[in-house]
Amino acid sequence: MNPVSVIQGSSPIILGQPHSGQYVPDAIWANLNALGRQLLDTDWHIPELYEGLLDNVTIVKANFSRYVIDPNRDPQGTSLYPGQNSTDLVPLSSFDNYPIWDTPPSTSDIELRIKQFHRVYHDRLKSEIERLKAIHGQVFLYDCHSIRSKIPFLFDDQLPDLNIGDNSGQSCDSKITNAIQQVCARFSDYRHVVNGRFKGGWTTRHYGQPDDNVHAFQMELAQHRYLESEKPPFLYDPVNANELRKVLRTILHEINHIMSTTQ
Repeated sequence: MNPVSVIQGSSPIILGQPHSGQYVPDAIWANLNALGRQLLDTDWHIPELYEGLLDNVTIVKANFSRYVIDPNRDPQGTSLYPGQNSTDLVPLSSFDNYPIWDTPPSTSDIELRIKQFHRVYHDRLKSEIERLKAIHGQVFLYDCHSIRSKIPFLFDDQLPDLNIGDNSGQSCDSKITNAIQQVCARFSDYRHVVNGRFKGGWTTRHYGQPDDNVHAFQMELAQHRYLESEKPPFLYDPVNANELRKVLRTILHEINHIMSTTQ
């Protein structure tokens, strides 16, 4: 399987989808334990949730599971949230802090996965950023994520429904973040927060350079707002998902409007 899929669009907006993939090569699969093989920490159904919300967007999707390697982590292994519980470049445990490997990956295993998966994803993402910036002079990278809403090991209480992260204002022009926050506030049935528990992963922080006309933020969605249950088999709930899609469509159209009027 190709580790990364790209759908090229002509607008200045890119949807990054780093954690929805479920592909695990056989040799790696053999080393996962029974819990690991459930791939519990997948960003379930993200491609379906975002499909067709905005015309002409570019999509860069990792087809491999984050248990193979996490493309939203620093390849040097630096923690995104020093002093807080988090997961590694190649996770050794689930979000609930239970081991996922019978045979954990070695240093050489991780180096190979960086080359075969992590680097491939970011080479494709960087290429699309450069392509669209050459056309429009600016790019918006919207990093699509979701997570179970209750994970005591990672955060207290229940996560808000919409979690916007722009690296504390460093990865995105504040007028865009403020506009998206205003959109979220209009949908009062959904709780939202800016730079709460999730401030944006390595992708957002690495590429978001507003002074160079590359804006980026991460949208972390609480999965209970579009799944039937946050437990296996993590089935998609069309009714709730369609309501959430209205919010996401409005957000994407607002970003598109801002980008089209500031070229």
